Amino acid sequence: MRYLNPKADLTFKKVFGEHPDLIMSLLNALLPFETADDEIDEIEYLTPELAPETPLKKNSIVDVRCRDRRGRQFIVEMQMLWSSAFMQRVLFNASKAYVRQLDGNEKYELLQPVYSLNLVNDVFEPDVPGYYHDYRIVQVEHTDKVIEGLRFIFVELPKFTPHTYNEKKMQVLWLRYLTEIDDRTREVADELMANPDIKKAVTQIEVSAYNDAQLLGYDDFWDAVRVEKTLVSDAMQKGLKQGLKQGLEQGLEQGLEQGLKQGFEQGCEEGRAEGRAEGRAEGLREERIKNARRMKAKGYPVSDIAEITGLGIDEVENL
Repeated sequence: MRYLNPKADLTFKKVFGEHPDLIMSLLNALLPFETADDEIDEIEYLTPELAPETPLKKNSIVDVRCRDRRGRQFIVEMQMLWSSAFMQRVLFNASKAYVRQLDGNEKYELLQPVYSLNLVNDVFEPDVPGYYHDYRIVQVEHTDKVIEGLRFIFVELPKFTPHTYNEKKMQVLWLRYLTEIDDRTREVADELMANPDIKKAVTQIEVSAYNDAQLLGYDDFWDAVRVEKTLVSDAMQKGLKQGLKQGLEQGLEQGLEQGLKQGFEQGCEEGRAEGRAEGRAEGLREERIKNARRMKAKGYPVSDIAEITGLGIDEVENL
């Protein structure tokens, strides 16, 4: 049996965006509910697009958004690469979902909590132990005093090691599902297949469940991830070089540390900006055109090709 990687955009949304029982199981396993009464027993999917109230405001789309019978909202994101901008986007999306629960005639007391679960296939807290990070709005002097309403969970998938977290069975099983299965997997571990929820999720990522057009889109997603990793690596190298130069100019003793930090941050930002404008345009466009030609040669509709590759309909027609 051949499988696809469950962390890809196509597979993640199919597994958790189309099966209420599976997203409910994932949320109950990974969210910090204090009692069994807090757990979710029913899910209603909401549109993942958080449309702006006016055309001039920012639009945003999340991977999965849903609501339980109490009115609590849950936003789930799968992020392949970490950036500081991602955390700001998480805050923006959760805040938007929170404030838009009410219209002008309702009371603030009706607002229900919004939970944001973010699965990150990258390490963003290298100096902090553990893979699980729980953020709340707390009083600085007395952290037991909390402003309820927003809660943010970040999971660093590369840090996860199953043998050290045996007390949370479903959390371990779901994280093993996300970290152990990929395109090279031919046989899934018995412990995973023994659980009904995990077994169902595994069947959803079998290669045979997808058509050729979807598989081309899947390949295009990983091409984009590889290009993005290259851009980040180039930005880091540029930042380090600029930081060394600036540090040496300011003096090895006083300027090296500050110069490295400033140069690294500035270089990363400049490199990322330049990379998105140039690298993505050069690297991704060629691959998307290649995929579009293959799909067109097989007779796929132009509109489907445009949607999967991100090319314009006129571009596809002219290939």
